[in-house]
Amino acid sequence: MEQKLFDLIYASVLAKEHTYDGIYYTCVRTTRIFCRPSCRARTPYPQNVRFVSSPEEAIKLGFRPCKRCKPEEAGELGPDEMMAAKVDHLIEQDLSRPVTLNILAGQLAVSPFHLQKVYKRVKGYSPAEYLQEVRMKEAKKLLAQDRPTVAMIARVVGFRSPSHFTVWFKREAGCSPRDYRALYSKGDRI
Repeated sequence: MEQKLFDLIYASVLAKEHTYDGIYYTCVRTTRIFCRPSCRARTPYPQNVRFVSSPEEAIKLGFRPCKRCKPEEAGELGPDEMMAAKVDHLIEQDLSRPVTLNILAGQLAVSPFHLQKVYKRVKGYSPAEYLQEVRMKEAKKLLAQDRPTVAMIARVVGFRSPSHFTVWFKREAGCSPRDYRALYSKGDRI
């Protein structure tokens, strides 16, 4: 591999960027481990690094996959992105059940602190912010229908009391659930 290309890839390893993930793999001679270039593990010295183009090639050379970034698993998503996607799925699965950072972390077998840090780094916002967004979207969808009462909608989107739901909805949407329903039924949309 020419030095200029090596320097570009190694710079992405230093920055923990995803630029070369799936294109090159970082083999560390001293540990006999190979990683994705974006792996959060300690950065190896350049003289201890060899880049290969496939996990198979790394294994053939006698390196084993990193347990942190799991480079042998297919797909562009690293473990952090996969964890964030699992959190999104858990949140969207059933809004009526309690959803807290501790519950999500327990379901994924990680600490709440680690989950919050990883999710925010990957997504740019917290799991709580995403939960509020999903709740609002579902509440607006249900309010657009005539059938469900505000109390029923409150339970479906995870609120124990209609009054708490109404206060939250008014703060987030700028109008009460009843006003939103009235505006929506007239053809206006907030």
